[in-house]
Amino acid sequence: MRILGIDCGSRVTGYGVIEAEGRSRRSVGFGAIRIPANKELAERLCLVADGLDEVLKRFHPDEAAIEDVFTRKNPRSAFVLAHVRGAAMLSAARAGLPVASYTPAQVKSSVVGFGNADKGQVRRMVKVLLGVQGELKPLDISDALAVAYCHANLRDAGRRGG
Repeated sequence: MRILGIDCGSRVTGYGVIEAEGRSRRSVGFGAIRIPANKELAERLCLVADGLDEVLKRFHPDEAAIEDVFTRKNPRSAFVLAHVRGAAMLSAARAGLPVASYTPAQVKSSVVGFGNADKGQVRRMVKVLLGVQGELKPLDISDALAVAYCHANLRDAGRRGG
């Protein structure tokens, strides 16, 4: 099973693709879609969707997983992030993929063991759990791989009934 994990951001959207077979998980590919800040929102959304369309063509995932929007102190930032998330979901749905959503706490708990882990802890565990060599920068990439890893674990737990 090939899973695409997506970590949405208004300036950087990370993606990570993993292969999940039984209890085995390994990274297949990852990267970031960088969005220029000077673009209008509609154009930025197109860039995210177009970037993810290319990722889908390159890696041919079977399913997608995306992190839920979490509230921020700035409501405008949360709205922009929700739009980016919608563009990402649309891209995956147009490709015929089922799309699952997970809260940041679910993702962190699945990877690190507790829901309040910091991004550095998530990055370190993702490298170990998925056998990633080299740097995972920006953090959006390790977050996206963590979303895919979380989906693989929770999907398998659901099939086992617990």
